[in-house]
Amino acid sequence: MAAATSSGKATVTLPTETQILIAREFDAPAHLVYRTVTEPELVRRWWSGQRGEVTECEIDLRVGGKWRYAMRADSSGDEVVFYGEYREIVPNERIVNTEVFAPFPDDGALNTMTLTEHGGRTTLTALVQHSSPQARDMHINSGMEGGMQEAFDKLEQVAISLR
Repeated sequence: MAAATSSGKATVTLPTETQILIAREFDAPAHLVYRTVTEPELVRRWWSGQRGEVTECEIDLRVGGKWRYAMRADSSGDEVVFYGEYREIVPNERIVNTEVFAPFPDDGALNTMTLTEHGGRTTLTALVQHSSPQARDMHINSGMEGGMQEAFDKLEQVAISLR
């Protein structure tokens, strides 16, 4: 039986013309959310949401280390690939990394994820800094929000299962 998720959904706002700000509370402590976003075998369980099957998940969790996720999309059968490099890591608190969507290598973003725990619940905040308004708008208009909501629901289930 799958663990129930909190009633919360991620909020997505656009603080500037080149930024996306995502926030979601999870019913799990920060150290479990952190494990769920940094351990390949756990990322494989949630990253694709309900949109496909994770085919690749590589994480070299150190400053200068690389990461790469790929999935086979159910709707098209196409492979969707994202990759980047870690810039800053504070275990259980913060990760800063680059993110590139493979078809658009020149439009990469800088992601800053922060975990804040209160009373055993954790708020994940992700600031996505794009290089241009066009890149940000392409990201927003890609359908990312629906997939992200599904993935975050699964992320929460995985984090809860680690208790």
